[in-house]
Amino acid sequence: MRILYVGDIMGSPGRKVVKALLPELRQELHADLVIAQGENVSHGKSMSQSHMRELQQSGVDFFTGGNHTIKRADLHDMLANPQQPVVAPANLEGYPTEWGVKELESPKGKVLVFSLLGQTFPTSMAITNPLVALDRILAAHPLDGYAAIIGNFHADFSSEKRVIGYYADGRVSAMVGDHWHVATADAMVLPKGTAHITDVGMCGTLHSSLGVELDMIVKRWRDEVTTPNHIALSPPYQFNAVLIETDEVTHLATSIVSINKVIEKIS
Repeated sequence: MRILYVGDIMGSPGRKVVKALLPELRQELHADLVIAQGENVSHGKSMSQSHMRELQQSGVDFFTGGNHTIKRADLHDMLANPQQPVVAPANLEGYPTEWGVKELESPKGKVLVFSLLGQTFPTSMAITNPLVALDRILAAHPLDGYAAIIGNFHADFSSEKRVIGYYADGRVSAMVGDHWHVATADAMVLPKGTAHITDVGMCGTLHSSLGVELDMIVKRWRDEVTTPNHIALSPPYQFNAVLIETDEVTHLATSIVSINKVIEKIS
C-alpha cells in the first residue's frame, strides 16, 4: 500500500500549493491514500468545512489534527461523526477519545488513523500522557486488523517525537511527526518496521517563519511587543510530504521517502 502524508497545510498559500501539485503528484506516485495535517488549513487556525471540501476535491482523503483543530465549533459535529474523514488529538482532556481515532476504507482495505499531542506543548491545554493514550488505542485496534495504521504525533520536542516513534515501532505502519512546519531529514523505517519522521514539514509560503510573515516575528522577538500572526502570502511556495509504502502481509512499512518541492508561481 502506498500512503502519501502531506505536512501542515498553512492557510490559503498551503491550500493553493496542494491544489496545484497534489492531483498530478498523486497519480505520479500511485498513492492509494492521501492523508494531510489539517489543523492550520483555514487562516492558520483549524479547518472550515468549505476548505475541507476544497482539499478533498484536490485529492486529500483524510485529515489529521493538532492543537488548533478543536477551536472551530462547527467542526465538532464532523469530529464526532465516525464517517467524516477528520480527527482531533485523542489525548485532549475534556474531549472524546473517539474524536481522535477513526477508520476509513481504502482501495487496499481498512485503514486506522489517529492523532496525538505531545505533552510538552507550550499551551494551557490539558494534555494526557500520549504513550498511555497510544497503548489504549492499539489495544483496541491491533495492526493485524487493518491494511495500515497511521499515527500522527503533533508535538514540539524532537525528543518526544523520536521516543514515541520507537515506542510504537512494530505496532503501527507509520508514526508521522508534525507541528514544526520544518521538514526534518530523518525519515526512516525503524528496526521493527514502523515508518517514522520527526517532522514532515508544511505546505505554504517558503520565505516565512513557519508560514507567518517574518516581519511580525522579528518585531515580536527583537522589540518584545505583541504582534499578530499574519500568514505570509508571497511566492515561492513549498510542498512537504512523505510517501510511505507498506507490506500487504505484515502491514508494516517497507519504505518512507521525503517529498519536498518548491513552486515559484501558481497560476
